[in-house]
Amino acid sequence: MNEDEMRKRLEVLRIEHRDLDAAIDALTAGGGNDQLQIARLKKRKLRLKDQIAMIEDYLIPDIIA
Repeated sequence: MNEDEMRKRLEVLRIEHRDLDAAIDALTAGGGNDQLQIARLKKRKLRLKDQIAMIEDYLIPDIIA
């Protein structure tokens, strides 16, 4: 995967992460008692966060001061 593809993938992951956040908020605010569904969405959101961090670490090198 080249750098442009990684940047596109990063944007897709960020959008999906925001969408999951909105879905979790909607389920929680709606008074839904489907805790299993909420837990699954949160778990998926954490996996996305890990993928985002991994791609960001690759694209943005550490600066040695």
